[in-house]
Amino acid sequence: MAMPLLSFLLLSLFLAPSLISSTPVHDPELIVQEVHKSINASRRNLGFLSCGTGNPIDDCWRCDPQWEKNRKRLADCAIGFGKHATGGRDGKIYVVTDAGDHPVNPKPGTLRYGAIQDEPLWIIFQRDMVIKLKEELMVNSFKTIDGRGASVHIAGGPCITIQYVTNIIIHGLNIHDCKQGGNAYVRDSPSHYGWRTLSDGDGVSIFGGSHIWVDHCSLSNCRDGLIDAIHGSTAITISNNYMTHHNKVMLLGHSDSYKQDKNMQVTIAFNHFGEGLVQRMPRCRLGYFHVVNNDYTHWQMYAIGGSASPTINSQGNRFLAPNDRFNKEVTKHEDAPQKEWKKWNWRSEGDLLLNGAFFTASGAGSSSNYAKASSLGARPSSLVSSLTSGAGSLRCKKGSRC
Repeated sequence: MAMPLLSFLLLSLFLAPSLISSTPVHDPELIVQEVHKSINASRRNLGFLSCGTGNPIDDCWRCDPQWEKNRKRLADCAIGFGKHATGGRDGKIYVVTDAGDHPVNPKPGTLRYGAIQDEPLWIIFQRDMVIKLKEELMVNSFKTIDGRGASVHIAGGPCITIQYVTNIIIHGLNIHDCKQGGNAYVRDSPSHYGWRTLSDGDGVSIFGGSHIWVDHCSLSNCRDGLIDAIHGSTAITISNNYMTHHNKVMLLGHSDSYKQDKNMQVTIAFNHFGEGLVQRMPRCRLGYFHVVNNDYTHWQMYAIGGSASPTINSQGNRFLAPNDRFNKEVTKHEDAPQKEWKKWNWRSEGDLLLNGAFFTASGAGSSSNYAKASSLGARPSSLVSSLTSGAGSLRCKKGSRC
């Protein structure tokens, strides 16, 4: 039966980008209410959007055959703690035409030249390319790096660093085989370059950054972490990524003694943690972490761990344990005796635990403890397959739905 016009218009209001602004996050519970609305509207709208999956990020933009002409619409589709990351939404389109790199004097047309500019820029790629950076790519504030419409690989050299900047969107890239850089001069703005000591070799390194969104990237085989966030970073969403073939996948928090990380808030949603992963999906310290509707199909040691009393809210995930009977546990409480970690607030709510997987919960367990670790409404874990079916970089073609 056709839906009345009034109901359809109400749905349109629910999905409108007016829900999302560039103001800072003050009330995590407000985010939950807003995203509940978005998810419910997305669910009801599936009859109209044949490409709809119920994934509220994807249903916000992927059904548009004119996505290439409406690229900046993506900035209105984030959810979770990083939902206010505007990236380069309010700036010009910058087209990468040259896969070359110079760490200090980058040429116009290269990725580095666009990434270091002071003004907002929405960075896209003219064609398929493999970019082997000579040093870390120091991304300046208010930048979107948007790989849609091309196959873009950042690989074989140092990779992406987001240091003491804000409002960054990284979307649709293949980031792999990242190496150490450093002991070299690197430019981070048109007016400044400085000496960089050795880097860790992360795929994406977030250091003192805020309002960051990493979405629909494929990451594998880096020297250190695939995505690490440390030194007081916060307001981060890591979503729709496909991660494979790596040991220490994701570190969130610098050290047990670095108290500035107590305010860290990170949403990890709709990701596929796949073949060849060992541990740290993520490993958390001190802050607040919402791990929701992810698909864990492989780990060798553990999936989610942490130390220094982080709050971990695991909801609606699917955990498929390895066949090794000694590594069935999803969780790992690190660097503390049981009498201490039993007080840490870790919960599993609605998770699907398969092949003997088990989650060791801890803490008082009252919902008020998890307010700062709640950033969106979880869908049932039985829907994880469809929610994560498009994880990783997408092959979007101009003129058709992505």
